[in-house]
Amino acid sequence: MKFKETKSIYQQIADRLCDEILQGSYHEEERIPSVREYAATVEVNANTVVRSYDQLQGQEIIYNKRGIGYFVAVGAVERIKQLRRTTFLSDELPEFFGSLTTLDISIEEIEKLYKEWREREALV
Repeated sequence: MKFKETKSIYQQIADRLCDEILQGSYHEEERIPSVREYAATVEVNANTVVRSYDQLQGQEIIYNKRGIGYFVAVGAVERIKQLRRTTFLSDELPEFFGSLTTLDISIEEIEKLYKEWREREALV
């Protein structure tokens, strides 16, 4: 896994696991790789993955069955989407609006491009 310097590694691993859950690689009540397995996959120290799993467990995205491993929690997909919506609306959208203002791009132009994008995506 290639890591970015702008975000902590454990957070990037948590994000990756959330992406995998959203993409259907892991389903509700399904076991996810052990800490050691995932650490080997992303080539980091197991303690870093433990931190990622702890965060996801705190967010009720995964849970631990003692002695068996970690599993995807019921409702994890909706929790991930809600957390990401909140982050997008509070962190990314204000920056986006600032760019629109700086570059003098109208909301109508964005709406048109968005509709075109949605139509292209529907064809895929």
